[in-house]
Amino acid sequence: MEAMLDKLGAIEEHFAEIERKLSDPATVGNQREYARLAKERAQLADVADCARNYRVLLKEIAEHKAFADGDDADLRELARAELPALQQRQAALEERLKELLTPRDPNDDRNVILEIRAGTGGAEASLFAGELFRMYSRYAERHGWKVEALSLSDTGLGGIKEVIASINGRGAYSRLKFEGGVHRVQRVPETEGSGRIHTSAVTVAVMPEADDVEVNINEEKDLRIDVMRASGPGGQSVNTTDSAVRITHIPSGMVIICRDEKSQHKNKARALKILRARLLEKAQEEQHAKIAEQRRSMVGTGDRSERIRTYNFPQSRVTDHRVNLTLHQLDLVLDGNLDPIIDALSSAEQAQAMSA
Repeated sequence: MEAMLDKLGAIEEHFAEIERKLSDPATVGNQREYARLAKERAQLADVADCARNYRVLLKEIAEHKAFADGDDADLRELARAELPALQQRQAALEERLKELLTPRDPNDDRNVILEIRAGTGGAEASLFAGELFRMYSRYAERHGWKVEALSLSDTGLGGIKEVIASINGRGAYSRLKFEGGVHRVQRVPETEGSGRIHTSAVTVAVMPEADDVEVNINEEKDLRIDVMRASGPGGQSVNTTDSAVRITHIPSGMVIICRDEKSQHKNKARALKILRARLLEKAQEEQHAKIAEQRRSMVGTGDRSERIRTYNFPQSRVTDHRVNLTLHQLDLVLDGNLDPIIDALSSAEQAQAMSA
């Protein structure tokens, strides 16, 4: 108890110091510093508020205990009657504080770069890749997040070979980070006359969007930028300008191509956004490889070769294999109602972090 109170006291002091700095004209005049402090204030606001309520409650409980042991019969009876409810509130606040004090993933508040690729299964995999993109788009819509396709390669038959999209909104990565991995679909294709169930797979990658300050790219030394004529199906010209952009990151060998926009500048900006996210992911993977104990247990490793979820159409069933959760609500899930699954995965991660 004393250790938690000491920690809460330190957080409250730090929170007050942040608020003092935010009101300082020198900070207001420094946009980057002001944005950093405002973000930190938002992250600490809940725990600081909960800590204040907890201290007030502890004082109230101490006063009731004093009255309960006092000489005034009326006050003694009243205090003893009210103490159980106050102690219940104390227990609830302590649980809430434990949650708030559990170490958070530093990427949780970031926007997301989402990559969906058709895997084994041919046309069926491409069709399901399109359905997954719609599912995540609907989920983002439910949460008020903005989705923008940065790069899209479709099959022309309603399917998607590959799509890379940005999803911008508060808490986007904290919710979608569990979606990385292999998504398996089991259903009877429309072209299958015998009614045989086919199994296909789609790979999903979820990366936190990188800030410019975290991934330093020297455009003159690190990048080779080639401009190309964009072309459509069969080599047809999409436009008459050299708008497609291919960026090669020389130190890593990564190559990003963007051709969806008619503007060369927009394609370059999109390619750089994807490159920064991939470089950040690569750096984090290298860092995590040095840590002996990685996040495993029920929330999985995030390895893209790992089958994380199965969508069974004949049984209208969705099963997440990491938390052994099965829902017979396939239509709802594909319409973006992912919260029951993500809540279970988030709870599993939180339980693991608290036990650690």
